[in-house]
Order: sequence, then C-alpha cells, then structure tokens
Amino acid sequence: MQQIPDIIRLVPLQNYIWFSTALFCIGIIGVLTRRNAIIIFMSVELMLNAVNLLLTAFSSYKSDPAGQIFVFFIMAVAAAEVAVGLAIIVMIYRNIKTIDVGLLNKLKW
Repeated sequence: MQQIPDIIRLVPLQNYIWFSTALFCIGIIGVLTRRNAIIIFMSVELMLNAVNLLLTAFSSYKSDPAGQIFVFFIMAVAAAEVAVGLAIIVMIYRNIKTIDVGLLNKLKW
C-alpha cells in the first residue's frame, strides 16, 4: 500500500469532510428555499461538487485513483445535465415569460 503524499497530509481529512458537508447543506437549503429555477439548478450543481470534493479527498487519502475516475464520470453527467437543464429553463421562459417554479402549474393535469 502506498503512503499518503506529504502535501495531502497538510490538510486533515476531517477538514475536507466538514467543508464538503457545509457545501452540500448550502445546496440543500438553496433547493428547498428558492423559487428561481436557475438558483435551484445552481444549488444542485453545488451539491454535486460537494460530493466530488469528498470523493477526491477519500481517493487521495486511500491512494486509490478509482474515486477520481468516478468524479470524472460525475462531471461528464453534470455537463450533460447543464445542457439539458438550461435548454428546459430557456423553453419555459419563452413560453410563460418567467422562471419562477411556483408558476409552473401548467404541468399539472
């Protein structure tokens, strides 16, 4: 088993865990409290980045590149999500002239 590089040992793993938890909680609060679709979208991306940070930190501390490879695939899926999500938001804005999710009652039966 490989040793943890000295540069990574400077910051303890608990700091990465706390920082990632804080970012994820900020994302959850943004999703639950905001009405603007773009802010909700950015909050979801913030939660994905918090998970990516934690996966990278664990991967570095375990000296296993599998976590970093998984982060690469998560980023590819997130890029596709951005393209599809922004296209949906633009189409909603063109049709009803607002991006407030509270006014999207046209999607109901």
